Amino acid sequence: MKSFPHTPLNERLATGLAKLGLVMKSKAWRLASADKLTPTQGQILTQLLTQCPGGCTLQELAAGLGVRPPTATEAVAALERKKLVAKRRDPQDRRVVRIRLTRKGEAAARRVSGWPDFLAQAVSRLDEGEQASLLGAMIKMIRHLQERGEIPLARMCVQCAYFQPNAHRDPRRPHHCHFVDAAFGERDFRLDCPDFQPGLISISQRRQSKCPSQVTPMEPPRFHALK
Repeated sequence: MKSFPHTPLNERLATGLAKLGLVMKSKAWRLASADKLTPTQGQILTQLLTQCPGGCTLQELAAGLGVRPPTATEAVAALERKKLVAKRRDPQDRRVVRIRLTRKGEAAARRVSGWPDFLAQAVSRLDEGEQASLLGAMIKMIRHLQERGEIPLARMCVQCAYFQPNAHRDPRRPHHCHFVDAAFGERDFRLDCPDFQPGLISISQRRQSKCPSQVTPMEPPRFHALK
């Protein structure tokens, strides 16, 4: 009997993630094209809707999407021509120009921002333990890619100045959020928190020096097999 061909597990997982990426890209194209938008334009509308209630600067939009400023400039100009966004001076600093949604843009943003729902439905097919394990694995992968400069900074708990890992003895809720002053566990980790404040140094540097921010982090969180 012939032996079954072996492919390393990490390569098979990468193939699966690539397939999910293709599905996500295709879904984003279909929804954006319904409003005659490109995926980048749809992502800008979504970012303004979900992350920037007071508006974003062009630099913030580019950083959040992981694109070069000229790409963001071109997309914003197209959205302006469609009257989906408008530029306004920041009332607290007139030198700063913020990009905000118009009423028409907010309606379009709500239409295009709903496309990840199909992924939530797929994730719901996993049991609670599988979902928790997947969350921990995703956080590790995103953090690794961020430290390599492959993707932009995500507003995750593990990179927030308010986050203090392994601060409590309770294994179910070992971490502490100083923003809400509460203990929490791995199941409560957020990948995109609206109250996120970036730390002043990277996680890899925190292991070797004290963080000068208002919160002094301990060792990075230990991800357990969640039950």
